[in-house]
Amino acid sequence: MSKEAVWDRPEPPSKPSPVPLSRELIVGAAIRLADAGGLDEVSFRKVAAALNAGPMRLYGYVETKDELLDLMVDEVYGEITPPSPSADWRSGLKHVAHGLRDAARRHEWFIDLLSGRPHQGPNALVHMETTLATVRFADIDQVLGAVGAVMAYVFGAVRGEITELRAERSSGMTEEQWQRASGPYMERMLATGRFPLLGRVMHESSDRDPVQVFETGLDYVLDGIATRHNLA
Repeated sequence: MSKEAVWDRPEPPSKPSPVPLSRELIVGAAIRLADAGGLDEVSFRKVAAALNAGPMRLYGYVETKDELLDLMVDEVYGEITPPSPSADWRSGLKHVAHGLRDAARRHEWFIDLLSGRPHQGPNALVHMETTLATVRFADIDQVLGAVGAVMAYVFGAVRGEITELRAERSSGMTEEQWQRASGPYMERMLATGRFPLLGRVMHESSDRDPVQVFETGLDYVLDGIATRHNLA
């Protein structure tokens, strides 16, 4: 097995074949499988079947499943448009946050692969460079702190959204239907008087769509950054 990064390894020389193959085709097929059925659907055998190719041919292009997952993540990073170079720090970070959310809504498995060590594919590196460039603080540690806070919020918020979507599919109930079903129990608990604030949440809070919820939470994070650094 090669110790080179997959992006440093050239693809095998092209040979006449009734079934053309390339790293791009392999990654595209893997993404379609993951979009349809989650990461459990991604295997060399299933990717090869989707391409009408023999599984062993794939190993000339991608050596391990981890490499394939890295390539898939980097492909999705390539779908995210960078913020404008002229954007101020706040609008730039908002653009980045919504870009990541939109990508994860298109490819739910994407959020499952974003925790852990940073990704080092070329598209991921461009994404991180352009994100850092939006925060023009003199101290690089302050830049990392601001970007890290936004990323932590985005990953957590989007993971919550995706978890709810998966729960709806597995249970056959929307969030609203689930809330109605659990309503009688919750009303009995609230009637004990032990949960006055939860009662206000249930009876006084307004319904908001997921975009509004995401935007509000993001604004809290950005407001905190602005306050900490005395920014407008």
